[in-house]
Amino acid sequence: MRHLSYLGLLAGCLALTLPLDFALKARVFSRLWTLLLAIAPGFALFVVWDLYAISRRQWSYDPRWMTGVVLPGSLPLEEALFFVVIPIAAVLTYEGIRCRRSRTPSAPPRLSDRSDTR
Repeated sequence: MRHLSYLGLLAGCLALTLPLDFALKARVFSRLWTLLLAIAPGFALFVVWDLYAISRRQWSYDPRWMTGVVLPGSLPLEEALFFVVIPIAAVLTYEGIRCRRSRTPSAPPRLSDRSDTR
């Protein structure tokens, strides 16, 4: 089961943040095109970076923690998924907090904050 550890960690990240989309009505997945545009540059950059480092033997992955599924260029499937899952989790968290804050009623202004006092 150790070979599923990386996938389990990624699944846990999604499991903890995915409910924010529904509970706080962040609607991240209803704006799928925007989400894809948000994560695509980082995905492309880091995949290229990893492939370069792997090809130069500067970077490697312990097969004990991987499923063994390898994408072209010797990039493990889990690593490619990392570049998708973690940004999605970050966007879900950010949008969830933003939606929660925008729905929280603000405190009434203090007397010293009112401009109409004399």
